[in-house]
Parts: sequence; structure tokens; C-alpha cells
Amino acid sequence: MRYLITGGAGFIGSHLAEALIARGDDIVALDNLATGSAANIERLTGDRSFRFVEGSVTDAAVVEDLVEQCDVVVHLAAAAGVKLVVKHPMHTLRTNIVGTEVVLEAAHRSRRKTLVASSSEVYGKNSGTMSETTDRVVGPPSISRWAFSESKAVDEFLALGYANEHGLDVVIVRFFNTVGPRQNGAFGYVVPRLVAQALLGRDLEIYGDGTQTRCFCDVSDSVRAVIELLDRSDVAGEIFNVGSDEEISIRDLARQIVGITQTSSALRTVPYEEAYGSGYEDIPRRVPDTTKIRTRIGWSPVHDLEAIIKRTIAYAVAVGPETLLV
Repeated sequence: MRYLITGGAGFIGSHLAEALIARGDDIVALDNLATGSAANIERLTGDRSFRFVEGSVTDAAVVEDLVEQCDVVVHLAAAAGVKLVVKHPMHTLRTNIVGTEVVLEAAHRSRRKTLVASSSEVYGKNSGTMSETTDRVVGPPSISRWAFSESKAVDEFLALGYANEHGLDVVIVRFFNTVGPRQNGAFGYVVPRLVAQALLGRDLEIYGDGTQTRCFCDVSDSVRAVIELLDRSDVAGEIFNVGSDEEISIRDLARQIVGITQTSSALRTVPYEEAYGSGYEDIPRRVPDTTKIRTRIGWSPVHDLEAIIKRTIAYAVAVGPETLLV
């Protein structure tokens, strides 16, 4: 099979490309390298099974041409990362909504199976354990971080609209805090940022008071969920949470990283306004209910948080921890 991966030079996209090539598939990766990186796909360069195209998902002519050449579409490209979203909400809305519509229209014209990547951000401020049918609770438009939440919700409406009105074979995945090698802390991702700070002997900066909790899922587990859903013929028009249910506060996460790295670094709290500027509001608790994907396809994560941290540390040591902060 030949897969088109939008955002194919990104964090998740590059890992997905490697996994699919390893099992014998061909990949066309489309990426504008705004948050993706040529370094992420360097090991694939020269492989006959891999082709990279630098371009944007908002370019309808490019997307339509590439979709026609492929059998399956995996739409991962998005404006993402807390710092980018807070600073550029208009760019976030345009890239995510227009890009998804362009991809879905091309997939509809060519009748290509499609997976659309969404996010736990669609749940907004809802602070319980979240299933696929949990209500959304989103903050006001004056808080710019909600631009990403709204854009991914519109992406989901578009995907479901193409499924219900046009019969497109499309499935939606909501990722919850995927972590691993190649993720960059500079965009606001907490695990690589804290790991890099620990390895550099700097204070570990905890945004807010550190009591907010998250669940972290290894990128290899998330990629496995994507592939298993793509291989199914009975998930069209459905939404699946993908994540871990191992809940931890950000303060305890920082303490665990300090312990594993054996750094003498201290923990330092940083007000949200200092970290992100105005236009940010945090969620106190975010935990996925993954009952649906566990029961439907038998998927569950195999990496615990300690393994995820150690993998991130190994990557940071290999590439230089300072590179995770730029």
C-alpha cells in the first residue's frame, strides 16, 4: 500500500512513516517543515519506499495530486504546540480547518480511506475522565489557546460530514499527550522540556502550580493504534481516544525526571503569563477513557511513564539536550 502522510516530517508522522515502511508499505510525506524537521526523516532519505514533498496541506492542487497517487491518507499536519497556538491563533485556525477540508475533499474525489488526527484539546476545560461522547466545555474566544480546540472540533465535524454525507471511509483519532523521541520542548511540550532542563542542570520550570495532571502515551504505542485502525474495515465514521490512563501531576512528573536523571536541578514554578503571555488557560485534569479502542481492536499502551521518560532522556543525550529547547 502507498500512504500519504501529511505532516510526515513531524514528530508522530516520522515515526508512523518508519513503522509502515518497516512492514513493506510505501510512503509519500507532505510537510511544510514549520514544526516538522528534515532531521526527523533523515534516516528515510534515499529509501525507495519513501518520498518527501515540501508543501502545505492548504495547497489544494498539491494535495489533490498526491492523494491521487496514494491508496490511503493519514492527515496529521496541523498548527500545534501551546506556544504557537497562543501566539498565532489565526494561523492555527486557517491551517487546521482549511488544511483538513482540502485533504478531505481530495480524499472524497479519489475515494481514498482517510485517518484524521484530532486531539484531547477538543474536550476543552472538561476535567473528568473523557470518553468519545463526553461533552465539550470550551473557554471564551478571548482566550486564544481555545483556537486549537475549536479548530480540531471543526476538523472532526468536517470528517464526520464527509463520512455521513459522502460515504467517505474516514476514522478520527484523538491523541492524548503523545511523547517520545523527536518531540521538541520549544513548542510547549512538557516532557522533552523538563528532560532537557534536567540534563543541562537548569531549574525544571513548572508552569502554574504543578497540580494539573496529565497522562502520557509513548509515540510507538500511538503509532501502533493508528496502524491498527487503518487496517480495520469496520471503523469508518468513528472516533477513538488514544492515550494512557497513567495519571500524574506535572510537579510529580518533574520530580520523577529529577530522580531518573540524578540531576541536582531544583523545581521552579513559573506563572502561565510568564510562560505563554496572555491568552492562556490551563486544564486541571485530563485523563482519557480508552475503553472503546481497547474493546474494539484490543489496543492498549505497553510503555509506562518511566519507560517514556528514559526513552526521551536517551534521545536528548544522543542529539544534545539543548536541541530540545530550540
